[in-house]
Amino acid sequence: MEGTGECSEGEPRKRQKMSKVWEHFRLNRKDNTAQCIHCKAELAYHNSTTSMLQHLKRKHPLHASNSYTVANSEPKSHTLDSFVQRVPGCSVVQAAEFTNSILNMIITDMRPLSVVEDEGFQKMISTFNPNYTPPSRTYFVKMMEKKYEEIKDKLKNILKETDSIALTADIWTSVATEAYLGVTCHFLGEDWKMKSHTLTTMPLEERHTAANIAEWLEEVIAKFDVPPEKVKAVIHDNGANIVAAVKILAEKHKWASVRCAGHTLNLVVQNALKSNQSISKCMAAARCLVEHFKKSEMACTKLKDKQQQMGTASHMLIQDVSTRWNSTFHMLCRLLEQRWPITAALSDPALTPRGKHYLDLKPEQWNIIEEISKALQPFEEATVFLSGQDYVTLSALPQLVQSLKKSIQTQVFETAPERWKGETSFSEIAPNTVILATALDPRFRRLKFLSAAEVLLVHTKLETMALAEKMDMDHVQQHDSCSGTPTGTPATESTPPVNLLDSLFGSDGEEDEEKNSKEEDVQIQVRNEILAYFGEKNIAKEENALQWWKTNTDRYPLLARLTKSNLCIPGTSTPSERLFSAAGNIASKKRASLSQEHVDMLTFLHCNAKFLKKESD
Repeated sequence: MEGTGECSEGEPRKRQKMSKVWEHFRLNRKDNTAQCIHCKAELAYHNSTTSMLQHLKRKHPLHASNSYTVANSEPKSHTLDSFVQRVPGCSVVQAAEFTNSILNMIITDMRPLSVVEDEGFQKMISTFNPNYTPPSRTYFVKMMEKKYEEIKDKLKNILKETDSIALTADIWTSVATEAYLGVTCHFLGEDWKMKSHTLTTMPLEERHTAANIAEWLEEVIAKFDVPPEKVKAVIHDNGANIVAAVKILAEKHKWASVRCAGHTLNLVVQNALKSNQSISKCMAAARCLVEHFKKSEMACTKLKDKQQQMGTASHMLIQDVSTRWNSTFHMLCRLLEQRWPITAALSDPALTPRGKHYLDLKPEQWNIIEEISKALQPFEEATVFLSGQDYVTLSALPQLVQSLKKSIQTQVFETAPERWKGETSFSEIAPNTVILATALDPRFRRLKFLSAAEVLLVHTKLETMALAEKMDMDHVQQHDSCSGTPTGTPATESTPPVNLLDSLFGSDGEEDEEKNSKEEDVQIQVRNEILAYFGEKNIAKEENALQWWKTNTDRYPLLARLTKSNLCIPGTSTPSERLFSAAGNIASKKRASLSQEHVDMLTFLHCNAKFLKKESD
C-alpha cells in the first residue's frame, strides 16, 4: 500500500520510515511524490526528507518544530550521554504554547516583532528547548492580527452589555511624523466599578479639521458596534479643532463636551508663570542653572561630592518641559532640595570661573522659587487625583476648583476664575455635565459651591432626566410585553370591541383621565426619589461613592441609572495620553517602518492586556 511500510505479495519489503516527517506526508511510490496532509501540496521524492522538512518550516512551522531533530542529519553513532541525558522533546501542543507565549511577551513588553529573528533571541530559545524553532516574523504578524480580531470581538460583546459610555480623545504624532487619534472608552460595570478600555490608535492621513475629527470618532464607535446614543460625553483638551469637532457631535448626537481638567490646570499655571516678569526671569535663571549641571560632567561630579559631604540625597537635577507645568514644579522642588550642595559646588573656583558666578541664583530668586513651589503644591495634588482611572474624578472637580481658588488669592492667578467658570456654574439653557455628575455623587450632592437658585435648577433638571428615564423604562417593558404576545392572535381576542354609545358618553375621556392619573403617580414617584436623595447628608469625602451607589441602587433606581451615565465620565483625557506613551514605545526609531495598522493593533493589544492575562491564566 502507498505511504506505509507494508508491501504486496511478490514485492520486496521496503525499509520502514523512521523520520517523523512522515507523520505529515503520504508517499506515492508510483509517481515518486510526497503529499502534505495539511495543505495537499505534492513534492518530488528522491529518498530524502529534506524538501519535506523545508516545506514544513515555510508553511507549517508549528509542525516543523516537532520534526526538526529527527529529520535533521545527526551522527548515527550515539554516545552513552545521549541515552542517559536525553534532550526534552517538543510536541505540537508545546510548540503552540511556546509560540503563543512569545507573542504575549512581544505585546506585553512592547518588543519589535523582528525580535524573533534576532540571533540572541534564537540562541536563548534554543537553550530552553533545542527542539523548538520559533516561526518567522511573518507568522507572528499573522498571529498578532488574529489575536487582535479575537480581542476586538470580546470588547464588542462587553460594550454591547453596557448602557452608557464616555470617550476620551487626543491626537499625537510619532517619531516617524505619523499622526494618530487615540480613543479610549469608560463605563461602570454591573459591579459598579470603573472600566476602561482602549478602542484605537487610528492613523490619520487627512487634515485635522473639526469635520474630519468628528467623522473619525463616529468611525471608531461604528467599528465596535456602539450606537451613538450610548455615548454620553467626550473628554478632550482645549485645542480649537477638537473642541469644534465635539460641538458638531453634540448637535448631532447630543454628546456632552467635557474639557480636560488637567489641560485647563496646565493653561492656568503656565499663564501665571509667564505673566509676572520677576517670576518669568526667575524661571529662566533656574532652567539655565539646571542646564549647566546637565551639560557639564565636571559640575555634575562636583555636585555629587558636595551631596555626600553634606548628607543630602544623591538626586539628579530635573530639567522641565515647557508644555507641562508640573515638570516645572518638580524642577523647582529638586532645586530647593539641592540648594546648598548646588551653592557649594558653584563656589568652587575650579568649577566656576570668576566671570560665571551669574549661574548661582540670588537670595530673592530662591525665595521666589520657594513661594512658587508652595503655591503649585495644591495644583500638583489635584492633577494627580484627577488623572486616576479606577475611581470617580469628574464629580470631584468643582470642589477641587473651589479649594484651588481659595489657595491662589493672588494677582498671579487672576485668570484662573475665568477659565474655571464652566466647572462652577449651572444654567437651565446649557446644563453642565460636571455639575450633574457632582450632584449624583453622594459626597458632594449638597452642591455647597452653588447658589440656592442654581441648586434648585440642578434638582429640576435631574427630576426631568429621571422622569424621561422612567418613561423609557416603561416603554421598553411595554414593548417587551407586546413582543411576547403570540403572533397571529386575532384582534378581537386581545382588544374588546368599543361600543359606539360608550364612546359618545366619554369613555375616551375616562381613559385620558386614567392616563393622566398614571403620569401624576410617576411624577410623584420621581419627585419623592429626588427629595429623599438630596435630603440625606453627604457621605465622607474618603468614602467610595460607587460602593455607596451599589448599596443604595434599590432605594434610588432611577437616579442610579442616571449615575451610571454621568459618574463614568473621567475628569481628564489622561487615558488617551497614556495610550500614546504605549504607542510611542511601539512606534520607536527601531520600528519606524512599522505599518500604521500594526501600530494600532499592537497598542490595542498592549493596553487591553487584561484580556491576554485571562487567556494565559
